[in-house]
Amino acid sequence: MPIQNIVMSSSILLEAANQFGTPTYFYDLNVTMNQYRKLYNAFKPLEVQLHYALKALNNINILRVLKSEGAGLDAVSIEEIHLGLRAGYAPEKIMYTPNCVSFSEIQEAVELGVHINLDNLSMLEKFGNEYGSRVPVCIRVNPHIMAGGNANISVGHIDSKFGISIHQLRHVCRIVENYGMNIIGLHMHTGSDIIDPDVFLRGADLLYHAAEQFPDLKFMDFGSGFKVAYQEGEIVTDIEKIGVRITESFQEFCKSYGRDLELWFEPGKYIVSECGKLLVSTNVVKQTTSTVFVGVNSGQNHLLRPMFYNAYHKIDNISNPNGDRKLYSIVGNICESDTFGYDRMLNEVREGDVLAISNAGAYGFSMSNQYNARLRPAEVMLYNGELHLIRRRETIEDLYRTEIPVIE
Repeated sequence: MPIQNIVMSSSILLEAANQFGTPTYFYDLNVTMNQYRKLYNAFKPLEVQLHYALKALNNINILRVLKSEGAGLDAVSIEEIHLGLRAGYAPEKIMYTPNCVSFSEIQEAVELGVHINLDNLSMLEKFGNEYGSRVPVCIRVNPHIMAGGNANISVGHIDSKFGISIHQLRHVCRIVENYGMNIIGLHMHTGSDIIDPDVFLRGADLLYHAAEQFPDLKFMDFGSGFKVAYQEGEIVTDIEKIGVRITESFQEFCKSYGRDLELWFEPGKYIVSECGKLLVSTNVVKQTTSTVFVGVNSGQNHLLRPMFYNAYHKIDNISNPNGDRKLYSIVGNICESDTFGYDRMLNEVREGDVLAISNAGAYGFSMSNQYNARLRPAEVMLYNGELHLIRRRETIEDLYRTEIPVIE
């Protein structure tokens, strides 16, 4: 039966856990669509182009729902391009922004007909030598701006591997002129968890200045990095405020440039982070001399962000909503340091209880792996009031499907 209430209530989450088991990734697509529309509307009257960064969450069903909203895609690998094409996206709706790939992969992307975004001088020169003016191209600029306050998620600073330094612009122009290249876009991406509109505007000013060297631009891509809340009361990006300021800035630039360009963004986390929860079951409640551990049937192999980025994810015991509040550390079943959350106040946790880990839509399943020979979880979505299994749980056969035994 359809579920009438599409809010992520405990009853819906428990129903998903009971029906599909745990660990399971759960996505509320109503949240995803609301986030997409909120971002799109923030830049009115501009008709912005939102290219969803599918590295955040690449299930075909998510891609198709966003396609129905009018989204394009930002792909960072040839494999992601193929996922986008499989989901029904036209090649011209896909931006390919690789780094440190071989030129043969870039050539394959050209053959597929997607937009090409180059981020180093070597590949730019090879591209110019190979294609000249025949294939239009975008250039990714590194603005040397630290964003987000964390070097792991800031990618526009001076020590980043991403982009061509803004200080190498003269060299870029020499390459472009020498090969007669057709530069149709300029791109920057400073990082994640940006709450200050001035970060975007400082980078924008650099792109506006660079644009003086490229008379045939069709678009500018300001990347993304809009911050969502991971904890109650946390400061987030005021998307309406930032939308007004960027729109005004871009309109002024277009006047000075002499014609209107398209404004592009490539949101990932902002679109899908809050739609997702990782549902896990409690295997054991283990008290030591100093800590009470809740050990669950998942781990860093399913949600890497807490261990990789020291990221905070809210955790709730949805099986015992009225239980007394107690202090726990929630850990996984992987033979490594494997902590989802230290010293969290949860309603009393009992063995068998289901916990819901929030903000698991972005970089959750897409970063999962089979470490310790553990299997990847299922994925379930709530769409139009109904629960749908959109990726089955792996089996032991999936673990060795590509293995080739040569020793008897």
